[in-house]
Amino acid sequence: MRLHRLEVEGFGPFRSRQIVDFDAFADDGIFLIAGRTGAGKSSILDAVCFGLYGGVPRYDGGEKRLRSDHCEPDDPSEVVVEFSTPTGRFRVTRSPEYLRPAKRGGGMTKQASAVALDEWTDVGWIGRAARAVDVAGELDEILQLSREQFLQVILLAQNRFSEFLLAGSRDRQALLRRLFGTQRFEDVQARFDERRRVAEHALGARLATVEARVEEAERLVSADGLSGEGDETPPETVRAPSSIEDRLDALRRAKARADYRAERRASEQVDAEKRSAAADESLAVARDEQRAQRERDRARSALERLEAEAPLIDDARAELAAARAAEALRSTIAAVARAHSALAVASRDEQDAHAAGEALGLDVDGDLEAWTAAATRESGAWQRARELEESAPTLDAEVRAAEEAVVAATARIEAANVRRAALPDEIAALHTLRDETRRLADRGEDLQAAQQAAELRLTAAHEVERLRIAEISLEHELSQATALHADTQSALARLRQRRADGMAGELASTLRDEHPCPVCGSLDHPAPATHSDPVSHEDIAAAEGARDAASQKERDLASSSSTLRAELAAVTARADGREVEQAESDYAEAAAALSSSRAAAEALKTLDGRMDELVARVELLDAEREDDARALAELRERHALLRQRSAEAHELIAEARGGFDTVAARMSDTEAKIAAARAVIHAISERARRVEALAEAEAEREAALADSVFDDVAAAEDALRSATEQEALDTRIAQHAVQREKERAILFDLELRTLPEEPIDLAPAEQASADARSVWTRAVDEAARAAGTAERLGGLIDSASDEQARTADDAAEFEVLQNLADTIAGRGANTRKMTLETFVLAAELEEIVEAANRRLHDMSAGRYQLQHSDALAARGAASGLGIVVFDAFTGQTRPPQSLSGGETFLTSLALALGLAEVVTARAGGIRLDTLFIDEGFGSLDGDTLDVAMRTLDELRQGGRTVGVISHVEAMQEQIPAQLTVRALPNGPSVIEAR
Repeated sequence: MRLHRLEVEGFGPFRSRQIVDFDAFADDGIFLIAGRTGAGKSSILDAVCFGLYGGVPRYDGGEKRLRSDHCEPDDPSEVVVEFSTPTGRFRVTRSPEYLRPAKRGGGMTKQASAVALDEWTDVGWIGRAARAVDVAGELDEILQLSREQFLQVILLAQNRFSEFLLAGSRDRQALLRRLFGTQRFEDVQARFDERRRVAEHALGARLATVEARVEEAERLVSADGLSGEGDETPPETVRAPSSIEDRLDALRRAKARADYRAERRASEQVDAEKRSAAADESLAVARDEQRAQRERDRARSALERLEAEAPLIDDARAELAAARAAEALRSTIAAVARAHSALAVASRDEQDAHAAGEALGLDVDGDLEAWTAAATRESGAWQRARELEESAPTLDAEVRAAEEAVVAATARIEAANVRRAALPDEIAALHTLRDETRRLADRGEDLQAAQQAAELRLTAAHEVERLRIAEISLEHELSQATALHADTQSALARLRQRRADGMAGELASTLRDEHPCPVCGSLDHPAPATHSDPVSHEDIAAAEGARDAASQKERDLASSSSTLRAELAAVTARADGREVEQAESDYAEAAAALSSSRAAAEALKTLDGRMDELVARVELLDAEREDDARALAELRERHALLRQRSAEAHELIAEARGGFDTVAARMSDTEAKIAAARAVIHAISERARRVEALAEAEAEREAALADSVFDDVAAAEDALRSATEQEALDTRIAQHAVQREKERAILFDLELRTLPEEPIDLAPAEQASADARSVWTRAVDEAARAAGTAERLGGLIDSASDEQARTADDAAEFEVLQNLADTIAGRGANTRKMTLETFVLAAELEEIVEAANRRLHDMSAGRYQLQHSDALAARGAASGLGIVVFDAFTGQTRPPQSLSGGETFLTSLALALGLAEVVTARAGGIRLDTLFIDEGFGSLDGDTLDVAMRTLDELRQGGRTVGVISHVEAMQEQIPAQLTVRALPNGPSVIEAR
């Protein structure tokens, strides 16, 4: 990874935008960040860290004062870091959260933090991410370093430089954990501890389960008296068991006693059940005899009642026989009655028919049948005339409607001809208008191009005015810068001349008695020159800086003026020499012409639609004219046909009317007379038939009466009964006979059983049955309780035995797991108290120490060497991450805290560089092309400082750029490439490059 550029504004001590070009120091390989204490040297590194990771390490855990206190409320705060990796070149722009004036309502409002990531491509910078979470994810993939790793391998920040060397094992472990991400090993330890706790809990729970089930079984044995005392089984000597196995053996013996008791209780239950069944059987026999006794007494009473009803049943049987004998005469008697009634009705109908016929003028005594036939034939010929008479109004209306339809069709054809004749002129006029509109609409693209050109000229004309004003202002600034440059050049020449003139005085001011003159070497100084007008090196440097700044400003303004003039020429060409007023007029005319063309294009659509409508109307009118002509011919033909039918109908109707007003009236009169004649004929015939039927019915009745047991018709009619009455008599007789036979059969069987005459008492048998059932119920309960106790006791013993068997396997597995968890956690047999994570970090620390010793050997002239120590810490503290210093002069090791300040710095530097190498290798072997060291070198003497400088010089190999923060003057003399952070008199700081 290589840093290229840093821009800082409104951040830390920097108010205005400061730019650091790290690529400018690539050739030197090492540069110094110098400045007075508190000027803001470390803030450069803070800005780099904030830009890449959004945080500053020295503000962790405290108030994050990232925004510059020198900023005005409206000033922005922003950090831009530009860097490259093997995957490409990137730029991060990040702003912290701060308060700014509210745009509405006054007061202050919070400006949210913002960040953006850009990538350089062939087309320039393109955005890659703009949300904090997205930028963080992209940077993790690009940098491949966490913030802790970045601070340890690239930014060796102040106050962190020597903490790794002097830290205790616990603090060193926390730092290494952040760098190498070994929290997963602590998670492994936690998982094994959790597994151990779970296994321990499971084993304890299983042991508790065994104990609980054994205790429950023992309580059951004690509660049910199965301990061997007070039972039918022989007693045993009871002793307190000393183990689970002994207690289980005792419970198994109690189980045997429980099984014996259950068998005894089951046998007693069977005996009680037999006795209860016998008592229930005796009770059932007594109850059956009681029911038979009651049935016998009831049958006796019922038979006596039936015998008393026998005379009444004999009377009913005689009545039923007479009714059945009279039933044979019922039809003949009824037939005679119906014949008399029908004859009377026929006589009345005959009289009524004669009266009606005479009222209509009929000759009722003549041959009515011949007259009826002749009248019927004649009325049939009038039926067609009647139908025509009824439909005559409709037919006349149809004739009138047909005549009106002919007139209407003729008028419609004439009107259509008038409309059709006017359409050709309208089509011709519309065609001319459409051609003119199309010509205007077809110019749309040309007019649009003309408008765009006019718009470009108008924009260019406005730009010409702006650039002319800017050119005048820039020319004025350029003339002022030129004059300033000339003044600063003259001032620098005067200072150099004054310094040259006063050089003798300056040399004389350094002369000391008994010291040789640096010019002539004499020890005597008889007449040293005076230094009346001193000019220092700083004065010359300040004048040169002013001269260079003025020169640079002049060059910048000249370049801007040249660029502005070229831009003005280009814009003037685009404006085509037009002023703003003329360009605005041209644009307005072009816009109006384009608007008219577009309106013509819209109108053309309407005209095309109107033309299509007119052509369609012509076609429609032609088609309608043909249809109307066909319809008119059909209407005229129909009108002639209807007039002919109407004349024929009126002729036929007049003939059929005769002397009546209508054909219907004549037919109605004739039909009434025909109906009256037929009624007379039918009445005469019906009366004759009824007389004959009456004679036949009376003959049949007399014959039937002679064959019956009755003397006359009155006796037969008196004996008649309806079907319902006969059925009721028959049912009554049958039920009496059936019921008497049934009761006799019941009484016969019961009398054979020789039942006692006195009522039977069930109380003794019921009491005996209840007592036997109560004994059986108690026996069932006792047997179920004994069987349940035996089964429950057996289940508890089996469950406890199974759990006890599994406990041994769980205990062996728990012992293995406990030993492994203790070893991983630094407990038990792990005498070094090293956890698994510490063991892994100790291996990393050995590599770090080895990498550090490769530089420390040269830096300490072979005297010092770091060693990893896994010695057991005092008072049982965790060990394994110790560092000691081996002193080759004494052959002994000593703690790092015993080193002097300079030795501590060199050792810390070697250890930090070794740590950077190992972390880099663990991060995928990324290349580190930029390195910063923020640590005071003031504790080093001259020789040690030379050693440190040689080490820093070695770091430049391979194209690496090393930045060192220090205010030591010796380093300023040895490192020519410098960044100077200078605090201005009003507070803010600026960054200057040399």
